[in-house]
Amino acid sequence: MRIAPIMPGPGQESVWDYPRPPRVEESSDRIVVRLDGVTIVDTTDAIRVLETSHPPVYYLPRTAFIDGALEPAKGASFCEFKGAAKYLSVRGGTVVAEAAAWYYPTPSRGYESLRDRVAVYPSAVDDCEVAGERVTPQAGDFYGGWITSRVVGPFKGEPGTLGW
Repeated sequence: MRIAPIMPGPGQESVWDYPRPPRVEESSDRIVVRLDGVTIVDTTDAIRVLETSHPPVYYLPRTAFIDGALEPAKGASFCEFKGAAKYLSVRGGTVVAEAAAWYYPTPSRGYESLRDRVAVYPSAVDDCEVAGERVTPQAGDFYGGWITSRVVGPFKGEPGTLGW
């Protein structure tokens, strides 16, 4: 299947220009995550992971989350690049979003900067923001990309895209 990438406009990035294996880069954009009306994280210390066909995933310092926001959850997965991931449930107010976040306890070589950082599925919380813009969650129940007006696709995760 031939993919027709959307041409980025001024100030935009195409996810089709992101590399494979993924690139890791620091971001000072203000990142805010809310659940049940509670701001569970508000930080300008983030790491973006950029991988071909995927919107960025933001990894946030564990220490930036409010006390009690992260709880161990069942489940694990493996990324051929980043290594073995474990899951966390996210608590905000009276709501617990089960397995709504993940982290790499011992990231693979080249991804060490992800240690002690947590990624949140934007579809599992009330909302996520990047630099004041509300994020659209990446489609699908596996991917955790954060779509903003800064990135263009098409994005993996929509029906019919698993073979990309």
